[in-house]
Amino acid sequence: MKDIIEELEPKNVWKNFYAINQIPRCSGHEEAVGQYIIDFAEKLGLSWKKDDVGNIVITKPATAGMEDRPACVIQGHLDMVCEKNKDTVHDFSKDPIKMLVDDGWVTADGTTLGADNGIAVAMGMAIMEATNIAHPPMEFLFTVDEETGLTGANSLKNDFVQGRVLLNIDSEEEGALYIGCAGGQHTILRKQIDWVERHDDHKTFLLKVSGLRGGHSGLNIHEGFGNAIKLLARVLYNLKDAFHYHVASIEGGSKHNAIPREAEALIDVPADRVDSLKKIVSDFQTTFKEELKFVDADVTVTVEEQPATARVFATDFRDKLIGVLYVMPHGVMAMSHAVEGLVETSTNMAIIATKDDVVEMLTSQRSSVASSIKNIADTVSALGKLGEFQIEQGGGYPAWAPNPDSALLKVCKEIYAGKYGSEPHVKAIHAGLECGIIGEKYDGMDMISFGPDIEGAHSPDERIRIESVQHVWEYLLEILNNIK
Repeated sequence: MKDIIEELEPKNVWKNFYAINQIPRCSGHEEAVGQYIIDFAEKLGLSWKKDDVGNIVITKPATAGMEDRPACVIQGHLDMVCEKNKDTVHDFSKDPIKMLVDDGWVTADGTTLGADNGIAVAMGMAIMEATNIAHPPMEFLFTVDEETGLTGANSLKNDFVQGRVLLNIDSEEEGALYIGCAGGQHTILRKQIDWVERHDDHKTFLLKVSGLRGGHSGLNIHEGFGNAIKLLARVLYNLKDAFHYHVASIEGGSKHNAIPREAEALIDVPADRVDSLKKIVSDFQTTFKEELKFVDADVTVTVEEQPATARVFATDFRDKLIGVLYVMPHGVMAMSHAVEGLVETSTNMAIIATKDDVVEMLTSQRSSVASSIKNIADTVSALGKLGEFQIEQGGGYPAWAPNPDSALLKVCKEIYAGKYGSEPHVKAIHAGLECGIIGEKYDGMDMISFGPDIEGAHSPDERIRIESVQHVWEYLLEILNNIK
């Protein structure tokens, strides 16, 4: 397979991609691949430096006649998501990625491929070793641990790179130029539970909302998918009008960046109101199925009797909890005026959990405008304070505000139109990218993110289109030749 991969065009890109795919490089374990790239640079006589967390910068002088051009930074990340199919035998700590060619695509045998973001590293290495490519002064910035926490980008020192033109090759759609991304933070609400003894004449039920699609809280937030926590809160809020009940626990969601697919509450209801409970739950299932029929038709609302609980939330605590949860904002808050179709600001009611004697909610705010992140986070905080919750804000990462007037964007658009006879799709993404952090650390950095067609990233279905790699490589070289 090595011979087949290395015969693909452009040969040096595929050769380097194959080479780094022989080296394990899961997030947090980039030492070996980092050393390989340093050795690669030293053999070429190129200078390099490495910081405390493992980020690497390699410098290459300009080709003759281009010494006075602005220095350009090629940027990508060294780590990859390591996932495999259940029936695949593969040890990511030592085994190379087994690459396959299938109908115009390169994929892996039952594992992630690592094209995200190994293809950026491979293209950078191909430029490092090239003797026939015109380019300005070059820096190659390879970061670590992008996939699990943007750790490398967050740890960059202010003097680590000198260039102020940056090409990030970590996008997955040929023909798209990304010029912005969302920043974000989380807001956590906590409240000490006020417990009381349950009534002996009550029965305990598990009330559950499930069957929802979920999705990424940035990339899918505009699609209107149901949020299981919000739907559960709606049922609980309306139950109060039918009869008195108690809550013993509440759980929902699992990740800060995912729209919750399931949520459940353990509730105590009067024994003589069980039929009423079942009727209300059935009616809400009908209502939710109608409201969500185009996006979440499989939503279900169920109740199932459980062993009796020992204690329950006091009524006042229940009312404050359900009230805050019911009115908690979720979804799109504003659309961008700079980039058509881009969600500018959103918030995700991500997780709720009963932890011993505390109920905790985790919410996640995003925006491409820094002040709007603070505004929506403060809105969530203010709501929590009304319910006497303790508030914690943190986990922030900066936005990359779109600049349609970017000089680099102008060059990239002109080259694309001249090469392909059509305009590229200029976009921003409602999720965090390393560019947001880099732009904040290096004042005046003009940035574009682009890349070849990659499908199924972060899964064993990951694949990269061979012809697209050739196209993006040629496009990259044209950009380097025209940066002025």
